[in-house]
Amino acid sequence: MREENDERVIIVGAGPSGLSAAACFTKHSVPYTILEREDCFASLWKKYSYNRLQLHLRKQYCELPHKAFPAWFPSYVPKEQFLQYLDEYVSDFRINPVYRRTVEEAEYDEGCGKWRVRAMNGDTGEVEEYVGRFLVVATGETSDPFVPSVEGLATFPGKVIHSTRFASGKDFKHHHVLVVGSGNSGMEIAFDLLNHGAKTSILVRSPVHILSREMVSLGLFLLKYLPLSTVDSLMVILSRIVYGDVTKYGVARPNEGPFYMKVKYGKYPVIDVGTFNKIKSGELKVLTAEIESVRGKDVLFKNGELHPFDSIVFCTGFKRSTNKWLKGDDNLLNDDGLPKPSYPIHWKGNNGLYCVGLSRRGFYGAAADAENIANDVISITQHPSQS
Repeated sequence: MREENDERVIIVGAGPSGLSAAACFTKHSVPYTILEREDCFASLWKKYSYNRLQLHLRKQYCELPHKAFPAWFPSYVPKEQFLQYLDEYVSDFRINPVYRRTVEEAEYDEGCGKWRVRAMNGDTGEVEEYVGRFLVVATGETSDPFVPSVEGLATFPGKVIHSTRFASGKDFKHHHVLVVGSGNSGMEIAFDLLNHGAKTSILVRSPVHILSREMVSLGLFLLKYLPLSTVDSLMVILSRIVYGDVTKYGVARPNEGPFYMKVKYGKYPVIDVGTFNKIKSGELKVLTAEIESVRGKDVLFKNGELHPFDSIVFCTGFKRSTNKWLKGDDNLLNDDGLPKPSYPIHWKGNNGLYCVGLSRRGFYGAAADAENIANDVISITQHPSQS
């Protein structure tokens, strides 16, 4: 076991949340080490996202701390330009993650009042130890792709992938494709498949709110001045006016409002990029029954329907594995890796433990977390009695 220098802060994760924290520490001259299990920063964006992806919110809501997007960037920044922004961000703030380090255990050492983090070096197989006074969990809401267990799925002869392995619909031309999941990824991937000539069905099991980009921007603006319940009511009315009775097409509306659901459950409204017109025209087939089993190419649903497919894309989200490696934390994160404390005090635990990017408020929330954490670390180091 190799022991590293005793750094003041250890950040786990070099996605946009971890980079935000690192930039804030750099800005305030706080030393840190940032550990990343992949071989690059922002790996979800660089390696595991589809080509047509754009930021769903206007760029002013998606800036990382201390760096604005270039004025010439479009309002809704596409993937390639966002990656360009992140490259410049890492360069500007001299962020140098330690790559291919998978954290196996992080535990607070009462004896020395520091965090001991043991990480596997993916190149050598060695377990290395990093010691720091503070620990920042920046592994994000989308850390481990989740595919549900389906009876007989192993017998399916075609391509079965998670959304993180989907790049473009061009490889699926003329295929019968089942998209499982109706969040933003599912809806956008279905749209992309159709645009590339795939015969596409989408499994919509949960009620969803469908909003346009303009509605979401208006809602975020109004939330500065009006109660969340009022804004939600307006969003539902606007959605009904624009999209009509979506239940006619097999899409159920939730009973709770879109912004409430985002804050309460982390469930984002579907921001329509043209998919709804595909549903309306019948080009995109909506299936609503749960999958019972897979029998070769045939997928059997619990309502008795049987449909053959050539490929299946699971847009079924992510799980978090923080509880497997973070030891002795009873106050900050629950078993699902999300904060126990309510917003806005969700980012701080005990003994110098913090989390960034888990407030379910996107990049805007992560930026605020990073600023709060950096300020708190500075306050504690300058006034030790506050720790």
